[in-house]
Amino acid sequence: MVYKIIGLMSGSSLDGLDIAYVELQEQPSTQRQGPRAWGYTFLQTATDPYPEEWRRRLTRATGLSALEYQLLHVEYGRYLGERVLAFIEAHGLHYQVQLIASHGHTTFHDPARRMTAQLGDGAAIAAVTGVNVVSDLRAMDVALGGQGAPIVPIGERLLLPGNEYFLNLGGIANISRGAIAYDVCPANRVLNALAELEGKAYDAGGELAAAGRVDERLLERLNALDYYGLPYPKSLANEFGTETVLPMVLQAELPTADALRTYVEHIMVQVGRAVEQLGGGGKTLVTGGGAHNAFLVERLRAFGIDVVVPEAQLVDYKEALVMALMGVLRWREENNVLASVTGASRDSIGGAVWIGQEA
Repeated sequence: MVYKIIGLMSGSSLDGLDIAYVELQEQPSTQRQGPRAWGYTFLQTATDPYPEEWRRRLTRATGLSALEYQLLHVEYGRYLGERVLAFIEAHGLHYQVQLIASHGHTTFHDPARRMTAQLGDGAAIAAVTGVNVVSDLRAMDVALGGQGAPIVPIGERLLLPGNEYFLNLGGIANISRGAIAYDVCPANRVLNALAELEGKAYDAGGELAAAGRVDERLLERLNALDYYGLPYPKSLANEFGTETVLPMVLQAELPTADALRTYVEHIMVQVGRAVEQLGGGGKTLVTGGGAHNAFLVERLRAFGIDVVVPEAQLVDYKEALVMALMGVLRWREENNVLASVTGASRDSIGGAVWIGQEA
């Protein structure tokens, strides 16, 4: 079967909405049992930067009243639908998109109490676009006692064979190897917040960080945070970066370049420890916005990690691609979240389905 799907991803770094229109094709199985591999082709992609108003509203979402939050949930869903319609119009894709798979924007994430929440009402997306939608991809896993994160390893397994490790350097860095995956540490969300102190949206290529010096006392304090000593499976809420880690960095009152340099070193140490914990050795495919940070990539290699940075579309749109695949698997009623990764009681078919097309 061949599917033409739009995958939507809004990461915790708040740099924008990733839209990937992809073709997915199930490959002939070489095994009698087990999931089949899938081939993929990026047909059209775009990153739609958030206007400052939406960045502000998404950042403040967790402080809203219940009613205000639900209204934002619906409004953001309509916003996503409108951005998809604009994408379809720009690329002449009318009547070609079979399904939209939307990750939404994570706000609350508390798997210990079996709760996770992503803004972006799937019904609103379906109503605006007239296309069938899959959303709420993490909720079933969390209900089954899982972390609900990371959920992309199903896509890495089925779409990207041949790599030992997968490292995503997004707002939060996460790593996977085989059946094991977990959130490592905050990444771009903290780096971008520090770059904003210098009037920059992000530290392009890591140039500011490269000019700074490591503050050993701050680095030691960051590396001693309790989360890093917890066993996997484990996952991080966005607030760990914005409310725990970033204040620690700011309280050190360092020049911005030194703060960035120290935090890059922190990411390097934590990723390096994660690779060592998972056995060490082997190629590490690095994607996400942090893969464009040449200085961070250089530091990872200095730790001894065999970093592989793929072609640009996969770097920038891997998670949107995986959302598309997860949407297809949900539509087919096949498992799309792995309990071996998240710690849930079983594998699950995650996602709510909203029928946007008329009967």
